[in-house]
Amino acid sequence: MNRLRRLITSLLVVSLTGMGVPLPAQAGIVATEDVLAVSNDRARIADAVERADVQARLQAYGVSPAEVKARVAALTDAEAADLAARIDGLPAGGESVLGVILIVFLVLLLTDILGFTKIFPFTRSVQ
Repeated sequence: MNRLRRLITSLLVVSLTGMGVPLPAQAGIVATEDVLAVSNDRARIADAVERADVQARLQAYGVSPAEVKARVAALTDAEAADLAARIDGLPAGGESVLGVILIVFLVLLLTDILGFTKIFPFTRSVQ
């Protein structure tokens, strides 16, 4: 029994130290323009979601404004940039509201499927 413990302990020490192989690391400088672009994208999304007609449509779908704000805050930088670009590219008028609602619904659905939230009862988590 004592030999088994020594063997397990030795294997643990070797596996935890990674056999002396350092893990790769990467660092970089984030430009101020990138930070400003991300904050502008998030502000653009927040402005679109805070419009009265968008809020009314979201509430008609059963999504509360607090949930939408939480989801917008949880977006990654790439997702925020993509969503902001789509909002800018949508035509003016009634179609843009539908597009925003569709995008917000898809983001909510995706995070529900990935298991980060549980909003829709018809989805099953991947986890």
